[in-house]
Amino acid sequence: VEEVQPLLVDLLDPEPGQRLLDVGCGEGGVLRLVAERGADVVGLDGAERLAAKSGRAFVALLPDLDPVADESFDGAYMVLVLEHLDDAARAFAEIHRVVRGGGHFVLIVNHPIFTAPDATPITDPTDGETFYRPGRYFSGGYTDYVVGDQTVRFHHRTVSSLLNTGADQGWVLERMEERGVGPGQIERDPTLASQEHIPRLLAIRWSRT
Repeated sequence: VEEVQPLLVDLLDPEPGQRLLDVGCGEGGVLRLVAERGADVVGLDGAERLAAKSGRAFVALLPDLDPVADESFDGAYMVLVLEHLDDAARAFAEIHRVVRGGGHFVLIVNHPIFTAPDATPITDPTDGETFYRPGRYFSGGYTDYVVGDQTVRFHHRTVSSLLNTGADQGWVLERMEERGVGPGQIERDPTLASQEHIPRLLAIRWSRT
């Protein structure tokens, strides 16, 4: 949270009076942060329970945004959601449909170098230096992780795939940011200091012509 939220606010640059859509809002933590900047924010989430907790969200089976009218928002954002969706192109197309001309879309995902199948940090036990095994970066695919009694799927898409898919759906790149482990994380877990050179987050801002 401490790394993602400032990154989103930086790229999104919300302004009072803007009407923004939070795609995959969950319980609404990021939604409320953006609303505090004066924007009029509405959320969408596939889980009715989470949408209800957010206080300002509709239920939609993502990536479809059926409850949303065409060109009804000044901008949209999606934070750590796309990697859980099977159809990235559909998500880009639907968000393009609901954002007005001149509007923008900010996407934050786990960095593709980090989500590649079989990718992992490897620490040399002799000197503590950490290297990174990129795994099958160009293979696409996904990895399933067991979380409690559920399985969470992370789809892997290369940086070029994300940029090209956005372009194919009419989005124009404005800015891209890459971030590694933040200082707060390292302070809590000093062993992560050896991984600060490994990308963890990718953030992209597009505009709609």
